[in-house]
Amino acid sequence: MQELIIASHNEGKVEEIRKILSDFGVRVRSLADLDQQVPDVEETGTTFEENAQLKASSYAAMLNMPVLADDSGLEIDALDGRPGVFSARYAGEEKNDENNLQKVLTEMDGVKNRSARFVTVLALVLDEGTMELFRGECEGTITTSPVGENGFGYDPIFTPKDKSVTMAQLTKQEKNAISHRGHALDLFKHWLSSRQSD
Repeated sequence: MQELIIASHNEGKVEEIRKILSDFGVRVRSLADLDQQVPDVEETGTTFEENAQLKASSYAAMLNMPVLADDSGLEIDALDGRPGVFSARYAGEEKNDENNLQKVLTEMDGVKNRSARFVTVLALVLDEGTMELFRGECEGTITTSPVGENGFGYDPIFTPKDKSVTMAQLTKQEKNAISHRGHALDLFKHWLSSRQSD
C-alpha cells in the first residue's frame, strides 16, 4: 500500500492519520485533496461498522484505490445506545453540536445510570473483497452540564473513566492518548506493522 485515501474532508482527522502513517511510507490524501469531485456516501447503516464499511467500499469502488473510512459516535447505556450512529445529527439534520448536546442532557435529566462510551470504527478496503475493521472505545460517564472549551461534539459532557475532568478539559495530547479514535488507530497501526514484518 503506497497510497491511502481517507474518506473525509476533516483536515484534523486526516492529519492525525497522516502522522501515524508517516513511519510506513504511505502517502495519505483526503477526499478534499483529489482532482475529481466524488459524491457523498449516504450513511444508511444501523451500526458504526456498517456505516464505516459502506463508506470505505463505496469510495474504493469509485476511486479504484485503497480507502480508510470511519464512523464514530456516542453510546449511552440509559438511552439504549442512543445517539449512536445518529450522534452527529441527533437533534436534527443540520448537525449542530450544541443542540445535540442539549438534547442528550435533557433526555438524561434525573437519570442515575450515566455510563457511556465514545466509539470509532475504522474500515479499510485494500482491494475488491478485502476489508479490515478496527474498533476503538473510550468508556466514561455523562455529566449533568457542559464543562470545558476544548474538543468538539459531546466532549464537554463526557468524563472519561479514571479522569476527574471532561474530554473538553483535556489537552489535545491527553485526549489523543485515551480517545476512541486513538485506540482504533493504534489497532490499525499494529495491523500495518505486522503486515510489513511478514
